[in-house]
Amino acid sequence: MSIYQHFRPEERDFIERAIHWREFVETAFAPRLTDFLDPREQQILKAVVGQSEEIHCHLFGGTGGAERKRAVICPDYYQADREDFEICLFEINYPKKFITIEHRQVLGSLMSLGLKRGKFGDILIEGDNVQFFAAKEIADYVSLQLDSIGKASVTICEIPLENAIQIKESWIEETSTVSSLRLDAVISALYNLSRHKSQDLIKQGLVRVNWALIENNSFECGEGDVISIRGYGRSKILSIEGKTKKDKWRMVAGRQK
Repeated sequence: MSIYQHFRPEERDFIERAIHWREFVETAFAPRLTDFLDPREQQILKAVVGQSEEIHCHLFGGTGGAERKRAVICPDYYQADREDFEICLFEINYPKKFITIEHRQVLGSLMSLGLKRGKFGDILIEGDNVQFFAAKEIADYVSLQLDSIGKASVTICEIPLENAIQIKESWIEETSTVSSLRLDAVISALYNLSRHKSQDLIKQGLVRVNWALIENNSFECGEGDVISIRGYGRSKILSIEGKTKKDKWRMVAGRQK
């Protein structure tokens, strides 16, 4: 059975990259370090590498609770340590008395540097403290180029990974029934919205599934999918438990507080 059958067609490109990484390690007998991967990409990578007993995959994002992580794919005898992931942590200094910096502003400024999203890990914000993880290979460039976020002039300094802000995510688990697993139907159930309102949010480009923008109402959701809607928060489909007697899908999901 082909591994492609387990995933969506739009994920084929990443699956092929993951297969290439695995084959490189198998033939070169050397570790391979990836960019930062979102949780969905991590799941796919583990499925691809899991087909080989001789190849292991280790994940680390800079701190224990990180969402985005780099992967070290290596022969089973290789002992990966934290330095192998080549991750830097930066703290942003700005005039905190006069300005508030938001996650989207930090991400927008980082993307404006002309680097891929995969070169950056989590953005951490607690009160007026703002930090972000970056790949070591672009650290010097970011230090020289990042001088503003929004309207604020900023400076950044590298700090030890041990000083990362610890973010604790809290989820409220609930069971729902949905008429179908279409994205608009699932959003309506999870967020208690009308079908029309759900379709509007999708049409406006405010909905992401597994960190990818989805603009198709009929996109079919699956177990493990993370759905985020700008202004409404994030949900995760924890399990799909089959159909009820009324031919509806019973779904267990977590809503982020």
